[in-house]
Amino acid sequence: MKITGACHCGAVRYEADIDPRHVTICHCKDCQRLTGSAFRVSVGTTSEQFTLLRGTPAVYVKVGDSGARRAQVFCSGCGSPLWTYDVDSPARLGLRVGCIDQREALRPTKQIWCRSALPWSMDIRDLPRSDGE
Repeated sequence: MKITGACHCGAVRYEADIDPRHVTICHCKDCQRLTGSAFRVSVGTTSEQFTLLRGTPAVYVKVGDSGARRAQVFCSGCGSPLWTYDVDSPARLGLRVGCIDQREALRPTKQIWCRSALPWSMDIRDLPRSDGE
């Protein structure tokens, strides 16, 4: 599936080919902190299937407990998290679904790091709902 994406302010824009059957929710503590939310939703692509169309994003390298270095790519203007990759093997990218224009079509197919999930995040069906604030 061909997708396009951008940061919130529009300074960074990209396009990529993805497989919509591989959309993942990650509940790890790093994703919680890096998003300021309960989890992160990503979809994979390869560097060959990805084209940066505009802008120069910033990169923060997070070193994991294993020593693995994971690059977190974001807009230096608005702070939108855009994608991630393994610094030592940058061929695979994890695109952040919230910045993809076609995000409505990207339904998650699995969840990972569920042992770190905030207990309430696993079932929010009974919370009051509103179409606006």
